Amino acid sequence: MARICDFTGKRTTSGSNVSHSNAHTKRTFKPNLQEKSFFSEILGRALSFRLSTRMIRTIDKYNGIDGFLSNVKNRRVVEGFSPKARAARKEILKASEAKQA
Repeated sequence: MARICDFTGKRTTSGSNVSHSNAHTKRTFKPNLQEKSFFSEILGRALSFRLSTRMIRTIDKYNGIDGFLSNVKNRRVVEGFSPKARAARKEILKASEAKQA
């Protein structure tokens, strides 16, 4: 499985270790990804994603996965979301509209 955040698109990047003698050797920088489940009150079930720790904090700021996916802008969805995250957002928006009507 690739090391990519489902919402932000953060992934492994490469760079160099630089020694005191200024010799460069290749290395990788891996994002801090966690497998996290959130309970969606609108859907009535848990949704599981692979997220960066920064995104977990952002979702908590919006009071859960329902609040975050309801308030996120469309431009942001197109840029970084995985297909799994896009499908979850679509499902939550559809269920919340049905609940309000």
